[in-house]
Amino acid sequence: MAKKKQKWIKFRHRFWWAFANTILKPYIRLTYRAKIEKFKAEKGKQYLVVFNHQTAFDQFFVGISFKKPVYYVASEDLFSNGFISKFLRWAVAPIPIKKQATDPRAVMNCMRVKREGGTIALSPEGNRTYSGKTEYMKPAIVALAKALKMPIAFYRIEGGYGVQPRWSNCNRKGKMRCYVSKVMEVEEVQALSNEELFDVMQKELYVNEAVADGEYRHKRLAENLERSAYWCPDCGLSTFESEKDIITCKKCGKQIRYLPTKELVGVNCEFPYPFYNDWYEAQSAFINGLDVTKLVDQPLYCEQARFSEVILYKNKKLIDENAKIALFGDRVEIEANGEVMKMPFEEVAVATVLGRNKLNFYFDGKVYQLKGDAHFNALKYVQICYRCKNIKKGDENGKFLGL
Repeated sequence: MAKKKQKWIKFRHRFWWAFANTILKPYIRLTYRAKIEKFKAEKGKQYLVVFNHQTAFDQFFVGISFKKPVYYVASEDLFSNGFISKFLRWAVAPIPIKKQATDPRAVMNCMRVKREGGTIALSPEGNRTYSGKTEYMKPAIVALAKALKMPIAFYRIEGGYGVQPRWSNCNRKGKMRCYVSKVMEVEEVQALSNEELFDVMQKELYVNEAVADGEYRHKRLAENLERSAYWCPDCGLSTFESEKDIITCKKCGKQIRYLPTKELVGVNCEFPYPFYNDWYEAQSAFINGLDVTKLVDQPLYCEQARFSEVILYKNKKLIDENAKIALFGDRVEIEANGEVMKMPFEEVAVATVLGRNKLNFYFDGKVYQLKGDAHFNALKYVQICYRCKNIKKGDENGKFLGL
């Protein structure tokens, strides 16, 4: 006799949702100073909530806005942390998805939650913004939205980059606003073509914080910006170090100050980029103009990191606490326990950044993770990897660099 499939939605989820909201509301008010607007949902109605991704707490902002539990689509890394992951699955049952990869199982689980009457939330970006501007969205989100046949609630998070940039450990004193900006009913969603719906989604979730729209104060405004910046307009590929509100190129000594308005100014130089987003986009353009497939004889970067295998939906198996990493234009080489593993980028299925600076490679049927120190820049590996992949597949003008 076939075993009856258990329901995804459990009564306990409502308890833990209410408990988390009660505990976190004061913390969010003190830490983020976020104005979280309540959404007046029609009684008994369920929604697909799509939101732009700015902070590590975005899902909690969404949860506070709604009057009943929300089931979040979350990357598999959340489910690979042993006991903590087990508890989260039991208490709030997020929906796992393989980051930056096609995942039919995630779609089926969304359909299951929908059938059971749940509200679903996800970020079409799949990544927190590094620069303050809404990141690349995968068009596949449209097919999921249409298949679910749920009203779409567009949830905007504004000011999150100013308060908590992805690359920083510091929450700044500033203002945020979190709210549902638009609701599309099922009939409206189905009436649009995929291209039209994707256009609406991009417009509704687009936020560009590369503007001086307020002050975000802290003593260490620039610290850890080197987790994202790795290109100098004078030196090309470089490394940086930061202290308080200044970041310095270690090759040429150029110093840039990060202001409370989010603006950048040169300290001992003229700096051409008024906001970090401008620098970030110039960095991406530099990589997209570089033939990395010729940079294969000498490593571009050498550093150390904790090297693990991710056992999906279970835990992480440590391979080497201090593995040596060499980044080339066409591969990464990892020396762990006296042996060297080579990962040619054209054979890497997916490369992605998790959190502030963890790096995952999907390679040879497994998932490997590198986690460096507080200054580790995981972004450069992903962008150089995707630039190489684009060239190898004959798409030299391709702009997508993995984020």
